[in-house]
Amino acid sequence: MISIDWTILVQFVNFLILMAVLNILLYRPLRNIMTQRQEAIDGGHQKASELEASINEKMESYESKLQQAKLEGSQEAASLRAEAVKEESAILGEARGEADKSLAEMKNKVAGEAEEARKTLGEETKNLANAIASKVLGRDVK
Repeated sequence: MISIDWTILVQFVNFLILMAVLNILLYRPLRNIMTQRQEAIDGGHQKASELEASINEKMESYESKLQQAKLEGSQEAASLRAEAVKEESAILGEARGEADKSLAEMKNKVAGEAEEARKTLGEETKNLANAIASKVLGRDVK
């Protein structure tokens, strides 16, 4: 059976001394380590949040710049296409003009040669007709 006497007081003092020693040697350092660990974890979470925000900001900036570059590229391509079309039109117009000029010169040349050939054929026809008539008639025809 348990009896309450003065030994309970000794055990109570012994318990308080043990708690004081454990507090100094074990509980305080353990609480400090746990506090430091929690602060490190919270700091890591804070850094991760800041890093994620920074990454998101940089990604938005990158996407914005990429979109702007695509827009500028398409505008530049359209400008170059328009310039190429103008240059092509100019070159084709110039080539057409030269071709028309050459064609007109050839037509004039052919027309001149045809007229010259008509004159020559006309004279040869008269000479040939006179020669045929002379042979058929047996005398000179003028």
